[in-house]
Amino acid sequence: MSSTEQITTTDSEEKLLADLAASKTLPLWKQMARLNPPAPNPTTIPNVWKYKSIRPNLERAGNLVPAEQAERRVLMLINPARDAPYTTDTLYAGLQLVMPNETARAHRHTAFAMRFIIEGQGGFTAVHGRRIKMQRGDVILTPTWNYHDHGKDGSGPMVWLDGLDLPNFRHFPVHFVEHFNQPRYPAEDVDSTTSPLVFPWAEMKARLDSSSGNWATQRYLKADGREVSRVLGGCAERISAGSSAPSRRETTSSVYHVVSGNGRSIIGDAEYEWEAGDTFCIPSWYKYQHFADEKVYLYRFDDRPMLDALGFYRSEEMDVEALVSN
Repeated sequence: MSSTEQITTTDSEEKLLADLAASKTLPLWKQMARLNPPAPNPTTIPNVWKYKSIRPNLERAGNLVPAEQAERRVLMLINPARDAPYTTDTLYAGLQLVMPNETARAHRHTAFAMRFIIEGQGGFTAVHGRRIKMQRGDVILTPTWNYHDHGKDGSGPMVWLDGLDLPNFRHFPVHFVEHFNQPRYPAEDVDSTTSPLVFPWAEMKARLDSSSGNWATQRYLKADGREVSRVLGGCAERISAGSSAPSRRETTSSVYHVVSGNGRSIIGDAEYEWEAGDTFCIPSWYKYQHFADEKVYLYRFDDRPMLDALGFYRSEEMDVEALVSN
């Protein structure tokens, strides 16, 4: 028997698999189903963060953790199935608090931020020289690499929901943070009703209320109709009392905040109840539908602009043949 015949006779797939590790290779055929699933397979799960449960601890943090020590006093909304910074697989959310006469010192970073103001008066954010008054329900943008700091005048805390694209930087390790050499970046007051960085809630609510039907949605868009960034975007929704939003299933993942009202959402096979102040997430490809017990307003931020730009957006009702690339 030749040496070649001997090797063939004694070799096996098990021995091959054991030997592959030494060459830093792995067999695709053993992981084909995992790497090429028949449907999107997010690693995060739906969850509701109850504001009434979180708010007392956020205020405790305000009393116990100095602003200069924290830099940003935030309670991250971390998905039960992942670690920080994952709220969904592509989105990060956190509740940030600034106390009276504090400064959350100036820094800038690659990440893009959308901030929804939940409660308080006298708060402001300064974005690269533009100081903007915070008002409940407003959405304030912090574009990438803009110096920004936050502050608070008067009494009582200021609380808002931060939305950032931080999870993406686990895949693209290109996130930089730079601190300004002073606590505050030099800034001048700007009119929040005309600034391109601000979407006043009064205007968005008026647009929703002027729409017909029991459900209405409006996206936050720049003056020229473009999304607010190339990665994150957002919208607001209105649902009449006793009504529902349409059932949806899409590759987008989203984080919702309940502006007012109460109701429930069916996400996948489970039902989740929510009320004003709560925040909940919907990972990619979970079928979902919202139901309002009373008139409800919802704020949402999502990864739709990124998926559109990459050609990854898909909804259940789409004609899949239209996705074929020439």
